[in-house]
Amino acid sequence: MLRELFQGFSQELAPFPGRFALTWRIALLSALVAGVAMVYEIIEPAIGCYLIIYLMKPNAAETIVMGIGALVLVTIVVAGMFGLANLTIESPPLRLATMAFFSFLFVYLGSASRLGPLGSDIALVIVFVLSLLSFTPFGEAVDRVFLYAWQMVAMPMAMMVGFNMVLGRPPQSLLRETIGERLRAAAAALLDGDGGPARLKPILAEGNAEHNQRALLARALHYVPDAESAWLARGVENSYRLLLAISALPASVTQEWRGQLAARCTELAEAVAARREAAPFAPIPETAPGAAQEASSALQDMARRDQSWPKMPQPPFFSPDALSNPNHQRLALKTTAAALACYMIYTGLQWQGIETAMVTCYVAALGTTGETVHKLALRIAGCLVGAAMGIGSILFLIPHMTSVGSLMALVFLALLPAAWISTGSERFAYGGVQIGLAFLLTVLHGFGPSLDMDTATNRIIGILLGNVMIYLVFTRIWPVGLVTTLRHQLSDALQALSRLALLAPGQRSAAVNEASQAMTSLDAARLSIEYTKFEPRGIRPDPHETERLGRLVDEAEKLTVRLFLSDGPPAEVERLRQLAAAPVAEAAAGAPPVRGPRSAL
Repeated sequence: MLRELFQGFSQELAPFPGRFALTWRIALLSALVAGVAMVYEIIEPAIGCYLIIYLMKPNAAETIVMGIGALVLVTIVVAGMFGLANLTIESPPLRLATMAFFSFLFVYLGSASRLGPLGSDIALVIVFVLSLLSFTPFGEAVDRVFLYAWQMVAMPMAMMVGFNMVLGRPPQSLLRETIGERLRAAAAALLDGDGGPARLKPILAEGNAEHNQRALLARALHYVPDAESAWLARGVENSYRLLLAISALPASVTQEWRGQLAARCTELAEAVAARREAAPFAPIPETAPGAAQEASSALQDMARRDQSWPKMPQPPFFSPDALSNPNHQRLALKTTAAALACYMIYTGLQWQGIETAMVTCYVAALGTTGETVHKLALRIAGCLVGAAMGIGSILFLIPHMTSVGSLMALVFLALLPAAWISTGSERFAYGGVQIGLAFLLTVLHGFGPSLDMDTATNRIIGILLGNVMIYLVFTRIWPVGLVTTLRHQLSDALQALSRLALLAPGQRSAAVNEASQAMTSLDAARLSIEYTKFEPRGIRPDPHETERLGRLVDEAEKLTVRLFLSDGPPAEVERLRQLAAAPVAEAAAGAPPVRGPRSAL
């Protein structure tokens, strides 16, 4: 398994378009936040920089909206905390009960609704601020704690908003880049022959959800005129349709037709990059196979500028199983139990320096045991690497620093590799986030270059204690196996294909969202298969079971492409319905899984 992890990590380090652009922006903004915190003596600059690493997105519009939302949210939460502090400051049992109640409530809402990771973040802020009352004297000092907590979050969020207004990448640029990448990948796949479909798999697995969100933000925030935002949204849809069509091209398609389609893809990609209109494309002859005609039709639609806004269905706020699935409540209970156990340990020991143990519990808790252990492994590895970088800096670099500017330069250079890893895929991205956090916690304390090793050591001990507590709780109390998640992810994908199959053959090519949803769910299922290796032996599925589910994922991917373009004979549709029903029946023995919210702190 270690060899596979090393190979996978090596692949994760490979560059891709836009990765370096986001990396240097994260590192630069973090250095600026550290400098402002030092100059104006804002506490915990490491947390402010950490928020930047986690929340910065390639899309400037999304980052700005998140920053403004965080500013409003932290203001409301801190204002509400004054009342809670007055009620609980003289009664430790009441304070502990209040912490438990709000922790359970917001972790549950994060799991059972679209609130997502924001739920865990709100729970963490409330519980962490209330925990400070144990170490705070009465009176004015309590008010100052809340003011410092507000500054700690508000300053980096305000800087993130301003930074992205000036140096961020607008959503329309990212959409054009995505469409151009898809067109170039399509041209390369057409010329590659038999190896072409495999080249397109990673792009198809991404789906369209993130790109649709960018198009919505570009339209809502008026980055571009409505006509252009509609063309970009349709471009995302039609480029995905093009990739599906090319994935289904039969071997009988001649090199001449492949060359024509590849040339048109390249021409359209150049037009998109140059922001000019492409010349109209003549359709491929009707004698060409259906997949080739579908690809040609998608290219013709992309070349047209008069596009209508596509339908983008929005899911409801609460999950359909918000009240019926006990795993939502169990996740909230386990997370709360682990966090408060850490709180009572360091409070009983009067060891406030390891409060990062409680923070770790909210950060690392996920819906299934395998995912949680995977994230813990990344957190421990990242913690050790980041701590080594920080201690090395304290020993060899910081003694020669005499100004805040030199410390900012150190933060910028050290966060470049951490940000590079954090901008990768979900498999290893959190390792980069943790490297950055451990380094920042080690070197950023006080309001200038510091050689204090005790604070750094205490914070690292806290992270490791939190990891141990989460591991014990999530592997011993109501462990949730990934095999149930796998079956439901397959069910979601096959249900989407069932809806696609019920459409008339001539309407299926317009139902890109159904095909995109199916491919995204299947990619998530493939990732869940990888995470089963991190499960304890007692709940890990049998190798034959995971192999069977893996074959079903492969078969469903092929079926997605065939069904999107075929006439869908009754036998194929009936077989699809049977495949869609099987995972649901198998999973009925246990409660459906939950995808625990990935905290932003």
